[in-house]
This record gives sequence, C-alpha cells and structure tokens, in this order.
Amino acid sequence: MKFGIFDQNDRNGLPIHKQYEDRMQIIELYDRLGFHAYHMSEHHATTLSACPSQSVFLAAAAQRTRKLRLSPLVYILPIHHPVRLAEEICMLDNLSGGRLEYGVGRGASPHEIEALGIDPATAQARYVESYEIIKRYLSSDTLDYQGTFWQFNDMPIELKPLQTPPPTWYALASPESTVWPAQEKMNIVCGGPVQRVRAITDRYREEFARRHPSAAEPLIGVNRYIVVAETDQEAMKIASRAWSVFHPNFFKLWKKHGTEPVNQKLPPTIEPLVESGLAVVGRPETVREKLLEQAHEGAFNYLIGTFMFGDMSVSEAKTSIGLFHESIMPAFSESQKVLS
Repeated sequence: MKFGIFDQNDRNGLPIHKQYEDRMQIIELYDRLGFHAYHMSEHHATTLSACPSQSVFLAAAAQRTRKLRLSPLVYILPIHHPVRLAEEICMLDNLSGGRLEYGVGRGASPHEIEALGIDPATAQARYVESYEIIKRYLSSDTLDYQGTFWQFNDMPIELKPLQTPPPTWYALASPESTVWPAQEKMNIVCGGPVQRVRAITDRYREEFARRHPSAAEPLIGVNRYIVVAETDQEAMKIASRAWSVFHPNFFKLWKKHGTEPVNQKLPPTIEPLVESGLAVVGRPETVREKLLEQAHEGAFNYLIGTFMFGDMSVSEAKTSIGLFHESIMPAFSESQKVLS
C-alpha cells in the first residue's frame, strides 16, 4: 500500500499569501514523512480552490520538497492550450527532478469551463484532441496534428520531460469507465462507497491485465477525507467545523447557477460521510480499523487522504497527519505481512 494526498486547497479565510505558505509547510511535512504523491485539483471562478494554476503552485512545491511526487489531478484539458500545457509538464518534470505525475480530465463543472470562455458542449471533443496532442508532444521531435480545434504543422519540439514519459492519472466513478484508462496504462483514483470501489478495482485489474499482461500493476487509488486526533470526539469536532467551511466552497458556483454536480452529492454536514465511509474520522485506533477494513473490501493499493480542508489549521493538520503516519501507515505493512 502506498499513501498519497489530495488537496482542493479551498479558501480558508486567511490572506492568500498566508494560505500558500501554510500549505507549503504541510507539503514539506508530507515529504519528510514519506508520502508517495501530492495531488491537487484545478478549479476556476470559485472558492473551491485558491490555486487556479496547478503548475505555478507545484513549481514552488518542487523547490520545497525532495522525494514527494507532484501531481495535478486533473488538468482540465478543454481550457488549456495543449502545447503550452505540454511545455509546462516538461518544465515541471525537470524542475522537480523527475517527480511529476499528471492527471487528465474533461472537467466536472460546465460552469467553470464556461467562465473561461469555452462552450461546455465542446468540452469532450476538445479533451480528446488535447490529450492526443500532449501524448504526441511528449514522445516526438516534431508535432503534426490536424483537428477541429487545433492544427500544428511540423512544429519543432525543443523541450522534453525528464521522465519518458511522466506517469498519468485518471479519475473515474464507475466500472464502465475503466476501459480507456486501462488501455492507456494510467493510474486511477475513484471514490464512493467501498462496494462501488471494489467493482471499479476488480474491473480495472481485469481490463488492464487483458491489455497489458506483462506490465506491472498501476496504482489503483481511493480518496477519503481523513481527520485523526487524540480522541474520537476531538477529531469529529475538528472535521465538523472544517466541513462547514469546505461545503459552501464546494457548492458555491453550482448554487450560483442553480445546479448540482452529477457524481458528487456531498452532504452539508460530515456525519453522513463518516457513516458511509467516505470520511474516516477519529482517534488512531478508530481510523486504523476502518481504513484497514476498507482496503480489504475495496482491494485498492493506493490510499489518498484529503487531510486538510475548510478552515483546518496548520496545527490541527500536522497533528492529524503525524498520527496517521505514526499509528496507521505501519498497520498496512503489518497487514500485508499477515496476508502474505
């Protein structure tokens, strides 16, 4: 089992420069404690993210870390110039010493795409073209492409990534969505109840093995909101308060347009998430037991924690992450020894 982080970096009420520095301190902690990768989302025109440019933020994080891998999850391809984005991928991979892993997606919110002047109805077609262009850019010396939205004729490629190529990621919500990322040899991340997670992980392994029988298994991840404190009561108090800030941030742009997201029906309080297992909150023993159970039932090999959200303080986050590292991460190694 490997462990990663997912961060929306939603607005927490602090001045932006202070929020950035606080996050950098937490990212340095992830690096010291041996987490695999720091994944961050892309959002625009909403308080759900204080970092609309993942590349800028991760370029700074690359200089504050040594081993932690850095991962936009995902780049919203329809809103980016594909060559400019490919160039940023190359720069980030070199700046980080070959630690970049990037995710690709169409974008979950049509309102964010529209806010940037892109017709949401064209998002899928733009996504397909952009992904193909980026793939060609990262594996060629010249770029030729004739599409509906982008055309490139014998364009010289002067910048290469350090990795050949950097690993890629895809976020999905159903077993039926596993076919394409398996074909592309992508790592995946999913959410939802553990029964759905198991259906996704089983199907993905099946699809991946069929297409790449000799390849090593990719990372098959699940994301959970995780808060650890000395007692169950203290952890729940922190999580509940932080969630009351995060939830309005998450839904701000959706409410402005009178709509709701298709897949993420997040409740206004965190208690239903804890009951469903999508959030795991409590003292170390509580969190350890629940996550070990989910890992066994869900059959994933990568656990991604959202450890900081809403107005959670640096002190609260450091305590939670430290307890997770000290009391929960080692239990997975012991569990694997028992199973083997």
